[in-house]
Amino acid sequence: MTLVTRFAPSPTGPLHLGHAFSAMTAHDFARSQGGAFLLRIEDIDRQRSKPGWEAALLDDLAWLGLTWDGPVLRQSDRLGAYRDCLQRLWGEGAIYACNCRRRDVIEAASAPNEGEPVMGPDGIVYPGTCRPADPGPRSAPMPPDSALRLDIGRAFDLVAPDGVLTFTEDGAGPAGETGAVATTRGQVVRGIGDVVLARREFGTSYHLSVVLDDAAQGVTHVVRGRDLFEATRIHAILQRLLGLPRPVYRHHRLIRDETGRRLAKRDDARALSRYRAEGATPQDIRRMVGL
Repeated sequence: MTLVTRFAPSPTGPLHLGHAFSAMTAHDFARSQGGAFLLRIEDIDRQRSKPGWEAALLDDLAWLGLTWDGPVLRQSDRLGAYRDCLQRLWGEGAIYACNCRRRDVIEAASAPNEGEPVMGPDGIVYPGTCRPADPGPRSAPMPPDSALRLDIGRAFDLVAPDGVLTFTEDGAGPAGETGAVATTRGQVVRGIGDVVLARREFGTSYHLSVVLDDAAQGVTHVVRGRDLFEATRIHAILQRLLGLPRPVYRHHRLIRDETGRRLAKRDDARALSRYRAEGATPQDIRRMVGL
C-alpha cells in the first residue's frame, strides 16, 4: 500500500514558519517512503477564506520546493458530502441540535455547582444543555438554523462497547507515544464533551470535514502539530462511527516564538512572504525550523 500524507492549510492569512515546518515534514516523510503528498485547501470558512490568500500559499509552497500529487482538493467543493454524512448521523441519533451561543456555554459551564470549567480541544467543554434525554433514531429532518453536536458519550458507547478506543501514533506524540494510544469513555465525556460537527454558518466543522476528507483522499498517515493530539480522539470516534479507514498519526513538535508561544496566523512577522522579501532561501527556512 502506498503511503499518503497531506498538508491542509486554510486560506485565511499568510503561511508562517509553523506552516512551512508542517508542510515540509509531511512532504519529506512521504517522499522518503516513495509515497504521495497531497494538498487540501480547508476553506469552509467562506467569510475569511480569500482567493488571494490561496494563491499566496500555493506560491509559497512551490517556492519551498514542495510538489503535490494530483489535483488540489477544496472543502468548499465537498459541502454535499458533509451534509449527507450529517443526515446519516442525525437519523442514527448520534448528533443533536444546539442553539446555545458562546456566552450561554460559558455561563452554564461556570455555574457555581459546576466547579471550574474544563477546557477541551475546542475550548470550554460543553455542559450538555441541549443534549436530548432520549437520543434515539429520528425521522424528522435536521433543523436548518441550529448547530449540530456529537453526542460523544453515545457515540463512544456505539464504537467501543468494551470501554476503550485506540488510535495509532507513530512516535511523535506529546509524550513520545508509539503504537496504540488508548482513550476511555471518561476521557472524552469529561475532557472533550459534545463537540460541534456543523456550525450554523459553515454547514460543517473541522472535525467532521477533516475525517471525511482524509478518507476521501486515501490518506494513510496524518502529519500535523501536537496541538491537535487531543482532537485525534474525536477523529478516531468518528472514523469508527462512520466505518472509515483509520490512518496512522504523527503529531510533530510546534514552532514557537522567542517567548514560547505557538505561531499563529496573526504572526505576520513570521510570514514566509516577509522572509522571501528579505532575501531568504528555502534552505534558510529549513534551517530556521530545524530541518
